[in-house]
Amino acid sequence: MSLQEELQNAAPAKLLVENVTKIYRGARQDVTALEDVSLSVGEGEFVCLLGPSGCGKSTLLNLIAGLEQPDKGTLSADGQIIDGPGRQRMVMFQEHALFPWLDVTDNVLFGLNLKPHLTKQDRLGVANAFLEVVGLSQFAHSSIHELSGGMKQRVALARALAPNPQVLCMDEPFAALDAMTREQLYDDLQKIQKKRRKTIVFVTHNVREAVCLGDRVVLFTPRPGRIRAEFKVDLPKPRDINDVEVAQLASTITAELKNLLNETTL
Repeated sequence: MSLQEELQNAAPAKLLVENVTKIYRGARQDVTALEDVSLSVGEGEFVCLLGPSGCGKSTLLNLIAGLEQPDKGTLSADGQIIDGPGRQRMVMFQEHALFPWLDVTDNVLFGLNLKPHLTKQDRLGVANAFLEVVGLSQFAHSSIHELSGGMKQRVALARALAPNPQVLCMDEPFAALDAMTREQLYDDLQKIQKKRRKTIVFVTHNVREAVCLGDRVVLFTPRPGRIRAEFKVDLPKPRDINDVEVAQLASTITAELKNLLNETTL
């Protein structure tokens, strides 16, 4: 059965990417970032997009977020075509993008502007609740420059979660952090995802990170990006990136990635 047939026969997906192609037009040449990509993401699923630099992972994330539009194909969320940004799909980037002139609480409140029906007191209550979720209640009134890199990413995560989006798009949010901070955030994110049942699409270059966090790892080819393989991660959560089972599956995926790169250089 083809992937397209599987998508048609499957239960309704939270996210559905169908035969998507994205081309960037240039003065000298066009660059095809994605070519005929189809992907289904279920409710509450954590899907990691993995592949070499330039394979279109971040492009697909931007398309899901509605920040860009495909040249061919369609993307939909809950059966509705994605034709622009929406409050149900939030993005967390590699850089925290916090506002330095606002304190921690006001940064989280900024994301709640998408909920105009809430009173000021309601918004403050939501902001405080999510600062507690990410373990930063005691820093609620701190300035951004007073925080470590990991704490800034926690604030960014709280800001992304506060409007209660149905889908969270994460573009290498932990890449710039040290190993110990990353491992703590891996644990935090898994606990939050389990408790909140968020649908998460996560872009990474790190194979072990993908296996540690994801319910499924989707491997992309070099540009133009196509889906080469998908790996189901049937390991209990929460996972530690140093677990033997995580390392074993990561080795299998790494071998497939190396084969893929060798094929493209022949």
